[in-house]
Amino acid sequence: MPRRPTRTAATLILHSWQGSGPEHWQSWLAARLRDSEREVRYPDLPDPDSPSLERWLAALRTNLAGLPDGGFDVLAHSLGVVLWLHHATAAGDWPRPARVALVAPPSPQTTIPEMASFFPVPLDVTAVRRAAGGTVLVGGDDDPMAPEGIAAAYGRPLKMPTTIIEGGAHLNTAAGYGAWPAVLDWCGRDNLAFIA
Repeated sequence: MPRRPTRTAATLILHSWQGSGPEHWQSWLAARLRDSEREVRYPDLPDPDSPSLERWLAALRTNLAGLPDGGFDVLAHSLGVVLWLHHATAAGDWPRPARVALVAPPSPQTTIPEMASFFPVPLDVTAVRRAAGGTVLVGGDDDPMAPEGIAAAYGRPLKMPTTIIEGGAHLNTAAGYGAWPAVLDWCGRDNLAFIA
């Protein structure tokens, strides 16, 4: 059984295209954090099967409202990562998270028609650093959504620490990531490092 987090920061969780579903690690994490009486914002982003960048950005910013600057974390999965990168490059006086974990982003070369409004992906090092106290990238070494590898696609261009999980695939339910103690552990620590 994973330990309960000792850190008390609020957590904003951003799902991907088609949502995460009740068995996904994001849903599992939200429940564990709420059990620990942590504030969790896990919005159902609009039209997850046919997402619009503009509408998802508006929903993200609605959920950022009222969070304490530097007093919360963000965990984004797949298309939620691309959403966060677009948010980071936009001007605005939004609360800034202490930490962000970007998990299993899709390749910048993705051509899935339903995701088209999110591409191209902005890869702006300065904007990403300005948007949060620290950002870490996490992904599988065999993710079919990023065949070039997340380190090549995002880690090196954005100069961010990257944790590669052997056999992690897309770090979703299909890859066996329902209960994921490592992500709960990350939420309970103050440092940025993600230990798989």
